[in-house]
Amino acid sequence: MESSQIQSIKKQIINQITSTFPENRKQEAIEKVESMNHEELEEFLIQNKLIKTSELEQEVVKKCIFCSIIKGDIPTNKIDENKFAIATLEINPISKGHSIIIPKEHIENSTHLPSQAFTLAKKISKKIKLKLKPKEIIINSANILGHEIINVLPVYKDENIGSPKQQAKPEELEKLKILLESKPRKKSVKKLKSEKSKEIKEPKLWLNPRIP
Repeated sequence: MESSQIQSIKKQIINQITSTFPENRKQEAIEKVESMNHEELEEFLIQNKLIKTSELEQEVVKKCIFCSIIKGDIPTNKIDENKFAIATLEINPISKGHSIIIPKEHIENSTHLPSQAFTLAKKISKKIKLKLKPKEIIINSANILGHEIINVLPVYKDENIGSPKQQAKPEELEKLKILLESKPRKKSVKKLKSEKSKEIKEPKLWLNPRIP
């Protein structure tokens, strides 16, 4: 929930307290509502059946930028994917080739990250090492705006996850995408020629020796 939405809900609850609570309990209840943080307010709404957990989860997913990327609502520089996650270039990278692995499901806790997401991270790491030659690569999970992701960070000097980010130019990201993205395997030219020759080769005709 956004800050304005939280304040609006609190105001509605306080109005209800003012009109329905006994006079000796009003002030204590109002102070309790006003002091609630985001999580406490959500729990209060669920416990009092003012909102369902499923509705809350749908609202969180609906506003999650990473879920929007997965759905294709937000364009991204995707370089690879598997059944459980996608790999995309970070638009505000710490270093050249900085990529993130985004689980396809909305995951809020690192313990629930699928192993296949880390498998994809290792695959991207190997490709970055081969193409960009960093000293090392850091693979590190992080929670951003309530969605767990995995950073794949190339280290060229002394960069780390806490280093400042910089906005990358679109043309730079496009070049990196072409360099790093996975492409479908193509048959070798030699194999194609071999298959073609098999197709046009005429069958041999075996003739009996002519009898005079």
